[in-house]
Amino acid sequence: MQDYNKMLQNKTILITGGTGSLGKALTKYILSNHPEVKKIIIFSRDEQKQFQMAQEFPSIEFPQIRFFIGDVRDKERLIRAFKEVDYVIHAAAMKHVPIAEYNPEECVKTNIDGARNVVDACLQTNVERVVALSTDKACAPINLYGATKLASDKLFVAANNIKGWNPIRFSVVRYGNVMGSNGSVIPFFINKKKEGVLPITDPNMTRFNISLQGGVDMVMHALFHAWGGEIFVPKIPSYRITDVAKAIGPECEQKIVGIRPGEKVHEEMITPSDSFYTYDLGKYFTILPAVPKFKLEDFIKEFGAVKVKEGFAYNSGDNEEWETVDSLRSLIKEHVDSTFEY
Repeated sequence: MQDYNKMLQNKTILITGGTGSLGKALTKYILSNHPEVKKIIIFSRDEQKQFQMAQEFPSIEFPQIRFFIGDVRDKERLIRAFKEVDYVIHAAAMKHVPIAEYNPEECVKTNIDGARNVVDACLQTNVERVVALSTDKACAPINLYGATKLASDKLFVAANNIKGWNPIRFSVVRYGNVMGSNGSVIPFFINKKKEGVLPITDPNMTRFNISLQGGVDMVMHALFHAWGGEIFVPKIPSYRITDVAKAIGPECEQKIVGIRPGEKVHEEMITPSDSFYTYDLGKYFTILPAVPKFKLEDFIKEFGAVKVKEGFAYNSGDNEEWETVDSLRSLIKEHVDSTFEY
């Protein structure tokens, strides 16, 4: 078996949307655990965020970091950025559901056209591996954001069919809400707590929960282990939105405000239709292409993969593992705000 600890030795990694929560966490993880990496390129379109991130990772201390202004909508810029890059992690996206509903063309340009540009740019350069970030909202989507990410997933999976002689591998990681990420419910509730009222969209609402480190671990797993075409799905707990409110503001009024356009009561990551191609890898599930570009028997043997039962589904409302009010408080203190008090 390949020595995965040496996979980043003298390698160049580019992260699109690299100034986001996951991009920064990935950068920190790689620099801490793989100091032998040659270069990490942060590719994004927001110069202010790049300026701020450069303060967190000063070049004197972290000479491997480069910052590259660019937009995934611009394929020529991507081709220039990808030259001499070994691995690409595609995290750039327009992700806010209400904003996407109001600005559909912009969402399509970034999430679908941008994904296509990344694929084309990778195939025109010498990139070896690509990991694209997905979302639970791409599974049986009911909003535009989810639909664009499903299209993006399909583009990256199908890229393995059009690569020809190129040994490049494209894979996808799909997971739920990242605890404490920009724009997510926990920092929103912490901020609203001082008003004494926490808005609840639906008292029955549930969501999957994953830490930033959990997201980083998934990306690294896909980068090191993907054979090409997999959609990796983590086994993670769910939480009830009312429990999040209790954990953050037990004295606050919970005001029911109704579901926003494009929201689900429960999020899904694997549908019954996916079950025909889904395998249990232990820590993760993986949804394989209907016609993989590798021998399925070899894949099963390599990873001890077990086919799930026909009709299997994985959604946040039917999950077997749940966060409690107490566990949420501990996780918030550990992953979101070390000064958190309720």
